[in-house]
Amino acid sequence: MKDIAPAISSPAGLGEAKPANQVVLDWVQDVAKLTQPENIFWCDGSERENDYLLGEACRQDILIKLNDKKVPRSYLHRSNPNDVARVEQFTFICTPTKKEAGPTNNWSDPAEMYTKLHEMLKGAMRGRTMFVIPYIMGPPNSPLTKVGFEITDSIYVVLSMRIMTRMGDVAVKRLGDDQTAEWNRGVHSLLDVDPARRFICHFPQDNAIISVGSGYGGNVLLSKKCLALRIGSYLARKQGWMAEHMLILGVESPEGRKHYVVAAFPSACGKTNFAMLIPPKHFKGWKVTTVGDDIAWIQIRDGRLYAVNPENGYFGVVPGTSYKSNPNAMKSIAHDTLYTNVALADDGDVWWEGKDGAPPAHAIDWRGNDWTPDSKEKAAHPNSRFATPMFNNPALDLDVEKGEGVPISAIIFGGRRSDTMPLVFQAFDWNHGVYLGATMASETTAAATGAVGQVRRDPMAMLPFCGYNIGDYFRHWIDIGKRLTNPPLIFNVNWFRKGEDGKFLWPGFGDNMRVLKWIIDRCEQTGGAVKSPIGWLPSPHDLDLAELDVAHKSVIEILGIDHEEWQKEVAAHEKFFDSLGGVVPDELVRQREQLAARFGL
Repeated sequence: MKDIAPAISSPAGLGEAKPANQVVLDWVQDVAKLTQPENIFWCDGSERENDYLLGEACRQDILIKLNDKKVPRSYLHRSNPNDVARVEQFTFICTPTKKEAGPTNNWSDPAEMYTKLHEMLKGAMRGRTMFVIPYIMGPPNSPLTKVGFEITDSIYVVLSMRIMTRMGDVAVKRLGDDQTAEWNRGVHSLLDVDPARRFICHFPQDNAIISVGSGYGGNVLLSKKCLALRIGSYLARKQGWMAEHMLILGVESPEGRKHYVVAAFPSACGKTNFAMLIPPKHFKGWKVTTVGDDIAWIQIRDGRLYAVNPENGYFGVVPGTSYKSNPNAMKSIAHDTLYTNVALADDGDVWWEGKDGAPPAHAIDWRGNDWTPDSKEKAAHPNSRFATPMFNNPALDLDVEKGEGVPISAIIFGGRRSDTMPLVFQAFDWNHGVYLGATMASETTAAATGAVGQVRRDPMAMLPFCGYNIGDYFRHWIDIGKRLTNPPLIFNVNWFRKGEDGKFLWPGFGDNMRVLKWIIDRCEQTGGAVKSPIGWLPSPHDLDLAELDVAHKSVIEILGIDHEEWQKEVAAHEKFFDSLGGVVPDELVRQREQLAARFGL
């Protein structure tokens, strides 16, 4: 079989950036002994290294260089068609006991899983180059920042990690030569990209991750969901902070008052669009800025929550991204971007469903086949991605690298629900807000393998990412609340409710500013609201709907509560809690009983 990752032989001065830390050197040596690579390439994150690896990736047909006039310094990667999304069924939390992993995670005994993985990794890098990637997650001067080293045999992973993390010397310096310092050990090998030999395994007690058999971003960029969320959430509980699947945005009024909010939405539910929102013309003078679009690390200081974005880039879903849905994302990905599984037009440009303008008359689709607008198959995979540096974003917040983080005024939860959930409502207090997050549900999308469109509970959008027992995670949220003297307000939003005709009732995108404005008004204690069984709801008069092209009855409908639907919803909450087998804290069980009582159930 043709080697899918043949070795490279680098020119002098590249691939030699060994750190001084002996523990790292010994670990790399151990992995090399096991995997037997042809050579070892120590990454430094430099421009010269990047240019060289891009050239090698094109030479090996791992990347295709795009038209430099259309998309400057950008490339296309096609993954194996069997390897296009996160694989939750092959993702394991390996803790000494099953109870520590909890009811929502796949669990495996650490010793057994190490044995199985080491067997797979034996000689796995023969004829290949082993790349060693030093990186940090978090701003360079943040107390929350974590150091990681990822070993991989994929050039695509190296190039993507350079975009998504702060890579190279900054990590080596941060770690120093302290033999006892905390750092994450990540090992990845493509093997032969066979789904039968695909595992993404986390060892929280060892601060270690091993991923085999995949080349897809969320499974192999071990900095992202693996370290920043699964291992991160475990460390956060132990160390007294929070690692959350949340965007962070800043919103500034024309008078110069600025607030920051974090929002947890499941993958492919509009996090990036909301993080990069451009207010409609009616909101002249308002500014929205992006701190992060996917992950928030949150600490307590002076009784308040402060958040940093641990990432250095965006790894966003491409289909549906357009100048209508997200102008800032389109500007961000117009250059220096690594695309995965989109279509290649004949002029060397990229195309995907939902992009502005007419589709090309002919293109090569994400599988490498001819495609025309008459083709039955989609040109781009529904979960195709862009990886682009955050500094490409014209709306990047000025405090994005602030080590202590930005102060959080509001937390927003929201999933994709075509019924039941209103456009927006506010929790009565912190614990009620935790309950909203814990019972959050969303209709599934193509971001994860499996059926699309089914409603599943996704607590805090962390169901696939919580690295320990979900009951302990809920308890951690409740405990955090007890330590806050100035807690953020908590809200729930739903941009995706549909009317009887099956069409969305709310235009979304930039018009979500109208909801954000009400949330800020509530934070400033100037916004009106009506008390309801589910929380504080805005009346149509409380939202700024000026110049909005939506029928009044649609607004009434999207802010409404259907008691019959909520009866089913409350029953679904109970069923979900029961399915977790007694791990849900009493406080949340009480919240459910109080909600039922408010509906007279």
